[in-house]
Amino acid sequence: MSELELNDAAPARCCIPVAEAGLTAEGAATTARLFKALADPHRLRIINALATSDESVCGCDLEEPLGLSQATVSFHLKKLFEAGLLDREKRGVWVYYSLNRKAAARLGDVLRFDGKG
Repeated sequence: MSELELNDAAPARCCIPVAEAGLTAEGAATTARLFKALADPHRLRIINALATSDESVCGCDLEEPLGLSQATVSFHLKKLFEAGLLDREKRGVWVYYSLNRKAAARLGDVLRFDGKG
């Protein structure tokens, strides 16, 4: 499966707001996968690092600031990518990541309530 196909099927691309009527079991499971991807302090720090960077970041550049091994950083980046929260670009032997800003903006929509109730 290509990166684009994987990213298009990711939970961040298809979550509906929890305040919307008729949340199906499948919709709830998809939304839960998205929040599961975020339910780790290291992943939140990765999201923070990418959200505050003006350009893509090589995965290798996250090891020292996070205090994690290359394998652990790669594991967390993969989980965030599969959730649709990151974009990635291979440059030679290195992979650069950036926050998928549209997907991140949808996170706010998932928990947005209209004030009723």
